[in-house]
Amino acid sequence: MTGPQYLWARLNVVEQRVRALVAARRALDPQPDDPHRGLYLTPEAVERILAAPAKSWRMPEAVTADLDALAEPVPVLLQLAADFGLSELDVELLLVALAPEVDVRFEPLYGYLNDDVTRRRPTTGLALELCGMPSAGDGRFRFSAGAPLVSGGLLEVQEPDRPFLSRTLRIPDRVVAHLLGDDSADPVAARLTRPADPGEPGALAKRLGAGLDSGVAFVHLNGVEGTVRVAVDALAVSGRTALVLDAGELADEPEPQAALPALVREARLRRAGIVFGPLENLAPERPERARLLRAVVAATAQVPLFLHGSRSWDPGWSRRSPVSIRVEAAQPEARAREWRRALAVPESAPIDALAAYQLDPDQISRAASVASQLAALEARPVELADVQAGVRAQNGAGLERLARRITPAVGWDDLVLPEPTRDQLAELSLRARHRDRVLGDWAMRPGGGRGRGVIALFAGESGTGKTMSAEVVAADLGVDLYVIDLSTVVDKYVGETEKNLERILTEAAGVNGVLLFDEADAIFGKRSAVKDAHDRYANVESAYLLQRMESFNGIAILTTNLRANLDEAFTRRLDVIADFPLPDATQREALWDRCLGKAIPRASDLELGFFAERFELAGGSIRACAVTAAYLAAEADEPVRTTTLLTAVRQEYGKLGRLVLETEFGAGPEKT
Repeated sequence: MTGPQYLWARLNVVEQRVRALVAARRALDPQPDDPHRGLYLTPEAVERILAAPAKSWRMPEAVTADLDALAEPVPVLLQLAADFGLSELDVELLLVALAPEVDVRFEPLYGYLNDDVTRRRPTTGLALELCGMPSAGDGRFRFSAGAPLVSGGLLEVQEPDRPFLSRTLRIPDRVVAHLLGDDSADPVAARLTRPADPGEPGALAKRLGAGLDSGVAFVHLNGVEGTVRVAVDALAVSGRTALVLDAGELADEPEPQAALPALVREARLRRAGIVFGPLENLAPERPERARLLRAVVAATAQVPLFLHGSRSWDPGWSRRSPVSIRVEAAQPEARAREWRRALAVPESAPIDALAAYQLDPDQISRAASVASQLAALEARPVELADVQAGVRAQNGAGLERLARRITPAVGWDDLVLPEPTRDQLAELSLRARHRDRVLGDWAMRPGGGRGRGVIALFAGESGTGKTMSAEVVAADLGVDLYVIDLSTVVDKYVGETEKNLERILTEAAGVNGVLLFDEADAIFGKRSAVKDAHDRYANVESAYLLQRMESFNGIAILTTNLRANLDEAFTRRLDVIADFPLPDATQREALWDRCLGKAIPRASDLELGFFAERFELAGGSIRACAVTAAYLAAEADEPVRTTTLLTAVRQEYGKLGRLVLETEFGAGPEKT
């Protein structure tokens, strides 16, 4: 017997009971011909209803009365009873309430039995009577708030102001649809949850899946990335699907706790588990958010619940204690497999460079989707630039509120630096690419809570190319550059600077980018002898920054004009130190040529070698001179001449406070 046939057979039994009860009521009706009974059905109308042909759900005569002799698969009704812990009486009561939802003939019949034609659903008293239960017996407690039917969201007992036996029963539309074979998600669940496809389960997911089968139903996964995928894979190993619920979206609901019953019912109907987090988005340290977290934990006692986030579990968040497990970042090989699957490329495809991006499987899938759409817009295959754009699209906006985001537009060919400095920049890029293998697989930075971050110091005078070099490194890695605004970090109040930096580094943990702390000696300066309370707090601030940067997992570049200003203890923690000297004459000539560019017209008398030899300027000042000369040439509507560039240099000297000597500016290139 199929599932629908079983349901119709059980409803046929309900119909027979209704017929018998209607007949009994008619036999005892003292005034069957009362002309004033306009608000209820007359016996003649009832007779016409009973004589009407049955709906298509009526059981054929050939079907045996033994409804328990069923063939596979198990009927939906029986599976529902098993999943929600329903007794046989619960099933009977559910069927009584279900009848008017699937057959309109039951509405007037229930109105007749309720002695009120406007009440076309069964009442608690009528349901008990149809099931042969006394109104004052144990059956009435199957409608209590803690009973499986009501607590599971399968049955609603409405009109609480009425006497108990007169309260109407209603089955939610989602439950009716489920019993009829439609598993479209409840609107609340569809709005707040998202589907997640499992991948190839790892060792941790397999272990957790076996734990779910053994009764482990409350797990907290602590990690920066990959926690959602581990939870989804673990549920798949145990034969369950996953409902991924974002903690921030639930908290933003007008009445978040009111949405929990529908979410939990959806999970139970689908035989799914709930994946809830990240907990830091919920901010459980706030009292109202802590109450919401406790409500989530309490409401999901009957379904597997996976909480996830980057924070460790706080016992004060819930009365129930989960199994808390640390999830390590995915290995490059695993990320490479995810990239191949998302981009649909063969195993031999050289995509190892993509594995350096700190993305979880869901982010990889979304990044690949963005890359595919970008390529489709131009009707060409996916290129590396498309993938890099897809990776950037996964960066949250939280860090942009604390830093200035720059999409790199320069490359190695734009740099004019001595070879030692270029080698140090190349080493920084190399360390960023291979840190997972060296610091993770090979454990070259063990113990002490040390992170897998790469920190570099760029030291040199203003205008020597430190910021531009940071942009080139970010471009080489295919990520954005985030320039930290010191005004958002440094605070005059005690402890606020540390909090601001903590917010930046926490946001940066989930971003594929390079952090640039310009003028870093303002916050990473030397500790001094303690002479008063200000010195003490300044030293505490510096010590905190030293510890926090050591546990940082990202890529950070610090720039300073005076390397000696940095604390020696912090210098020891640096991975790369790149010195940016002032350019020599050859480098200055190359800088003049690149800063003027190819598009601007140049006069025939313009000799850049003269300016390179005569004026000792840094790259930033040379660029400023080139821009000033371009404005002057545009105003005069003529090419850039020697006199134009000399005027621009004279103005730059004035800005820098340098002495303008006629011996420098008086002789042109023809006199050299």
